[in-house]
Amino acid sequence: MSLLFQAYPLARAALFSMDPEQAHEWTLRALRRGQGCGTATRLLAARQPILPRTVMGLPLRNPVGLAAGLDKNGACIDGLAALGFGFIEVGTVTPRAQPGNPKPRMFRLPRARCLINRMGFNNDGLDTFVANVQRSQWRRHGGILGLNIGKNADTPIERAVDDYLLCLDGVYPHADYVTVNISSPNTRNLRSLQSHDALDALLGALKERREALADRHGRRTPLVVKIAPDLETGEIDAVAELVQRHGIDGIIATNTTLSREAVRGLPHEDEAGGLSGPPVHALSLAVIRRLRERLGRETAIIGVGGIESGRQAVEKVQAGADAVQLYTGLIYRGPALIAECVRALETA
Repeated sequence: MSLLFQAYPLARAALFSMDPEQAHEWTLRALRRGQGCGTATRLLAARQPILPRTVMGLPLRNPVGLAAGLDKNGACIDGLAALGFGFIEVGTVTPRAQPGNPKPRMFRLPRARCLINRMGFNNDGLDTFVANVQRSQWRRHGGILGLNIGKNADTPIERAVDDYLLCLDGVYPHADYVTVNISSPNTRNLRSLQSHDALDALLGALKERREALADRHGRRTPLVVKIAPDLETGEIDAVAELVQRHGIDGIIATNTTLSREAVRGLPHEDEAGGLSGPPVHALSLAVIRRLRERLGRETAIIGVGGIESGRQAVEKVQAGADAVQLYTGLIYRGPALIAECVRALETA
């Protein structure tokens, strides 16, 4: 595994010579091949960065996780686990398979160490997703797995609740926690679900269904809501109030941003989609601080957005996060970033 970390700068040069989505797909294929020959499964038991934390009652090996979006179909869980994450989140999955938005739909901004994507929840659908999750070994080895759910693009926003309930039914027995993604900017009208009345109705329905599923399966799986970094203060307060009212266990703060202020003048700045990378860090910190003020310590916060160093992971926790997640920083820095963040949090 240490060789993989050392070789990443060379691998990155090759990957960055490809189209971004091609590079993404090549990486996933490589991870799947590793799983197929048993390499990843053996590495699951290898020495990993250990910094135990309990979040939402879940025992994390360390508080540095993988954000949803990298492995939308849950096909590479064991390969990703071998990199040293303390927890892993896969998806977003929708009830039915869908191709996502037209290509090209992912763009690098290397000077700012950012990505813009408008993938649009491209995935193979709920049945394939659950089958992939069931094949993985990560949970059998004590790993914590989050499953991220969304709505199909062609489902009217007025019926979005139906899609989320279908997904919750399907993933519930196989998840350590379930994330409700209402903040992707790449599915039309999805972010409107963050408005007070829409969110109240959605969380109320999910709460009721979760209670029924808990009775059926004999365990209560935590529910988490993933929100945008572009919310106004009053909107953040409304989310906090509704999360507490409906007994939601945590909030992931935050998804990608629509702002382009930090990348003005760079190639691809005008591409539609969500911007990820360092500019999101400050936006995410502001949301985390406000949420922690409103929520107290009872509700978990997972900080994500723009972490590309151990110092920034520490800043997320100092702002009020209980754990952090990586995505774009992993693309630019490689898997060594995971252990760097764990070490920084250990000494903070």
